[in-house]
Amino acid sequence: FYFEIKRVFPEREPIELPLSHPIFHAVFDLKEKPQIPSIGIALNYGVTYEREDARTPHYKALYDNKGRMMAIICHNTDLGDGWEREGENEWYFHEFSEKKAYPLGINIVFYAMTH
Repeated sequence: FYFEIKRVFPEREPIELPLSHPIFHAVFDLKEKPQIPSIGIALNYGVTYEREDARTPHYKALYDNKGRMMAIICHNTDLGDGWEREGENEWYFHEFSEKKAYPLGINIVFYAMTH
């Protein structure tokens, strides 16, 4: 990912977002940077990470010259599965979609529309 994003924004460096960043508190007050596993990993292994070196989720942003966020990068988390696969398993829905993926997605959209 890093190699490809540098082709688009060669002069920009992704910056790690601290948990105190407004994107984690815009509508829903998140107490942690959520890690959403793919549905297969969650159901088959019961963990939130897909590899040993991916235990920690990272949320980074690219900013323009005026300090406005242009892109958010969600790394070591499968935020998309929390949105698109929620109907496949009730436990997965309640544990990851409802508690983590939807709130963060709503915060991201709200933040983008207000900043």
